[in-house]
Amino acid sequence: PVVVVFKEFGTPQKRKSSALGSGFIIEEKGIVVTNNHVIQGAEDIVVRVGGDKEYKAKIIGADPLSDIAVLQIVSKENFKPVKFGNSDKARIGDWVIAIGNPFGLGGTVTAGIISARNRSIGLSRYEDYIQTDASINQGNSGGPLFDMNGDVIGINTAILGQSGSIGIGFSIPSNSAKKVINQLIEFGETKRGWLGVRIQVVTQEIADAEKLDKPRGALVASVAENSPSKNAGIKDGDIILEFNGTMIKEMKELPKIVAQTEVGKIVEVKVWRNKKEIIKKIKLGRLETSEDFKEEKEEVKPDIQEIKSLKITVRKLTKKDIEIRKIPNQTKGLVIMSIAKDSPINYLNVNDIIVEAQKNRIKSSSDLEKIVEEALKSNQKTILFAIYNNQNQKRY
Repeated sequence: PVVVVFKEFGTPQKRKSSALGSGFIIEEKGIVVTNNHVIQGAEDIVVRVGGDKEYKAKIIGADPLSDIAVLQIVSKENFKPVKFGNSDKARIGDWVIAIGNPFGLGGTVTAGIISARNRSIGLSRYEDYIQTDASINQGNSGGPLFDMNGDVIGINTAILGQSGSIGIGFSIPSNSAKKVINQLIEFGETKRGWLGVRIQVVTQEIADAEKLDKPRGALVASVAENSPSKNAGIKDGDIILEFNGTMIKEMKELPKIVAQTEVGKIVEVKVWRNKKEIIKKIKLGRLETSEDFKEEKEEVKPDIQEIKSLKITVRKLTKKDIEIRKIPNQTKGLVIMSIAKDSPINYLNVNDIIVEAQKNRIKSSSDLEKIVEEALKSNQKTILFAIYNNQNQKRY
């Protein structure tokens, strides 16, 4: 294993400090893979190879979104690299070996099995972790997870349990990592595909309302202006069922598939709209240079009519709200001012903007009251809302 040590990160006035992590060499000329969080903010990086020899290293490229960094050892020596395996072939129950530098003790080998695949734990934007019960602790970050052929099938990234290993560790699969690593080596940065849509989970209620056979795909909550999706005619409320020939079973699958598709590629996207499937051809943009990438979090001060059936108070959306919150110019709707604890929509928040109910645009409180009355008279008693939340993102 390659043990990555770095010094002096944090604020300049504090004394120099160091942190420990792990990594592995993938090319003879000394290219090292580790986690981004291992080297983030480092002023000096020292790589210790074979437990005794130390070398300086410089960063070739780092990607916070996938938590991967690539380093170059500053040396003319040749090093012995490891090989990547095919992580897609890794099965639950397969034996694996983790090598790293737990607690700074030096090269340490632990063994276990693959406990689960496709895990998502909310650490980074693109998550598809291999879960293992091999003992992984602080200092193991960035180290390799080997299969029984001695090939790297994962990069050990995260642990559960602050006091140490509890048999739940997470590794970035090598097949996902390789794409990022190759881009960092070639360009010094990543180039991810970009659709330009905000998406959310298709619930059973949304599937029922849209007459979709079962909850699947990704619901388009909003489409970014001047984005590939906007130019191709994707609309709010569409459900993306298939991307470039790949079925989207769950919403979380779509961002990973899009990001791994090359920038500029023309892809076919199958969407569910008005109870039927349609195909759209989209030329992908680049995520890292898109406006959509810079998430805007504008806060707005509120300004009243009561809707008794929903137990909320609302006011009309103003031009100033639209300007401050940077939502589309023609938006009409109602800003929520207060919500009772026993409101049937108490999962919403003050300052959320109701823009649609049952796919009808809401311009006044009377529009909303009529739709609520109709829903109460019907058997279904379910209303599909479209709102802008406090982060000014459209949600259904």
